[in-house]
Amino acid sequence: MTTLILTVAGDDRAGLVSELSETIAAHQGNWERSQLAELSGTFAGVVEVSVPDFAADDLRAALDRLAHTLSVAVRVGSDQAARGAKHLVIDIMGNDRHGIVRQITQVLERHGASIETLESEVRDAALFGGRVFEAAIAATAAADVDLDALQDGIEAVAGDLQVDVTLAAD
Repeated sequence: MTTLILTVAGDDRAGLVSELSETIAAHQGNWERSQLAELSGTFAGVVEVSVPDFAADDLRAALDRLAHTLSVAVRVGSDQAARGAKHLVIDIMGNDRHGIVRQITQVLERHGASIETLESEVRDAALFGGRVFEAAIAATAAADVDLDALQDGIEAVAGDLQVDVTLAAD
């Protein structure tokens, strides 16, 4: 089996996911997992597909033919799951300001953490007289990561940014 990672983007309209899934299924592909969203009128996302080795090139060619409605970039995935990795969950909330994602992700990078998912949103908060930033990050780090040092780094950035950040690890 070949794993393909599809990055998709196009003007949002009804039927885009259906068209993409039909193309994948028609070439013996299996939709494994995805994250898709409409953002400011653009449909965008990432899809992991498994496909028999003999059908991978045909599927790639068929995806190229969707270019009239949907831009699809294809990468071959790899199986590099970290054994014994620590799983981290970071939740962030506070008044919106520039640099929140940059500063938090720099701390994660310094400690060798790799982001699996990052979901964020800025919304109006009338009761607070401004806009509120919220994010949820799932990440992995090496089994020997110094969680106390990582926590200290996150707390230092949270204090500077004046946001609440929680870190949980298993």
